[in-house]
Amino acid sequence: MRHKIAGRKLNRTASHRKAMFANMAVSLIIHEQIVTTVPKAKEIRPIVEKLVTLGKRGDLHARRQAISQVKDVEAVKKLFDVIASRYADRNGGYTRIMRAGFRYGDNAALAVIEFVDRDVNAKGAEDKARVAAEADLGNGSRLRSSD
Repeated sequence: MRHKIAGRKLNRTASHRKAMFANMAVSLIIHEQIVTTVPKAKEIRPIVEKLVTLGKRGDLHARRQAISQVKDVEAVKKLFDVIASRYADRNGGYTRIMRAGFRYGDNAALAVIEFVDRDVNAKGAEDKARVAAEADLGNGSRLRSSD
């Protein structure tokens, strides 16, 4: 019996779980909404909420703690500058989980996890900017070398 054992293993090693949650937290901070399975959404929620609390503290030590957990300086910058100021007067409950049906391939239960007062324009904005930058810079670089 697993009495008083917190957290799900999700069929992954500890290092894989840690890296996956760090990557999911970065994606959630950048896009402010992600679609994942229900167990993963339930596990990532306390991690992201603690990161937002670190962002609300705002000091250098909190910033270094957040960077050590998610390994992405740009995401931490957005967390501390944008998201923390948005939730300055809120005492917890920064994210919501909504069920989103079942995945076609394996019938896994899906969920959408998002920030409560999210910026709807943030989802996919970084990807669009990156594609536009690649299009501007790499017009001639995508030519085949065999021509």
